[in-house]
Amino acid sequence: MKFKAAILVEQQKPLVVDQIEWKHTLEYGQLLVRVHYTGVCGSQLGEIDGVKGPDPYLPHLLGHEAGGVVQEVGPGVKSVKAGDAVVLHWRKGAGIEAATPKFHWNGRVVNAGWVTTFSEYTVVSENRVTAVPKGFDLKIAALYGCAIPTGFGSVFNDAHLKIGESIAVFGVGGVGLATLLAAKLSSAYPIIGVDIYDHKLVKAKTFGATHLINSRTQDVKAAIQALLPQGVDVAIDNTGVRLVRELAYELTSKQGRTILVGVPHVPGEKMSIESLPLHFTKTITGSWGGNIDPAYFIPRMLRLQQAQALPLAEMISHSFTLDKINDAIAAMRQGDVIRCSIDMAA
Repeated sequence: MKFKAAILVEQQKPLVVDQIEWKHTLEYGQLLVRVHYTGVCGSQLGEIDGVKGPDPYLPHLLGHEAGGVVQEVGPGVKSVKAGDAVVLHWRKGAGIEAATPKFHWNGRVVNAGWVTTFSEYTVVSENRVTAVPKGFDLKIAALYGCAIPTGFGSVFNDAHLKIGESIAVFGVGGVGLATLLAAKLSSAYPIIGVDIYDHKLVKAKTFGATHLINSRTQDVKAAIQALLPQGVDVAIDNTGVRLVRELAYELTSKQGRTILVGVPHVPGEKMSIESLPLHFTKTITGSWGGNIDPAYFIPRMLRLQQAQALPLAEMISHSFTLDKINDAIAAMRQGDVIRCSIDMAA
């Protein structure tokens, strides 16, 4: 079968949108999914930019968060069936981790991982999908592939935020908004949102921020110390920017926790911090997608969303077609986007 996909052919170059072909049958543990909506995460920008160094798998497909419908299941698959609506996610869930698929394009093999979503159809491992109720908005479902679990997991699993504790969130894009919402549900106070874009800070208030700081126009250190002289109980960095990460750690109290969610932008970049407090009760932790189990987390979050009408749709600020995915990436780089959605049917 042939379908349209966005292909990373060369690092630091635009993606190539073209028809690719899948010539095989499903192997043990694989599923064929029609992708309805996919998000674009900052991790994909890092892959395009080559922040981890040369990419030995080019050309290959990208994307790790989507909402879609299962078309066919391969041998051994038990957790979902054809016709099920699903979230596609990069964290391992229930089921089999299958062999990764290969596609074909202009006489070349196109590689893919256990999940890719920048295509009209995709072949994924069973443990990269989780079923959602029939009729669930698949545009919202894509948020459950990365942004929501990462934000919530960083609060509950990494920081272990408690009632009444203070938190500062550096970077309030899609993951940052989910982080703020989790902090609000935890009854934290104050909940401080920090960003360089006013339009993101306005949205941050909707998601639970009690205090807002624009780091372009305000002294973040002075503002937080005026509010909390001893520092915050929890500081979460979503930016990956070295100076911001260092500041987040500096503003964490002696008994507090610094959580690094954002991936560094520069290969091999090092942080400079005062390490002595780490010998006592202060901690610093790198988060790996919030350390959540999608099979456990997603059904419970769906119930919470239905019960409390969480404002998740407001997280999506822009929508694009697959043909315009490079425009989506450019808008993300410019800071215009909170979270964007790629509509495969448009």
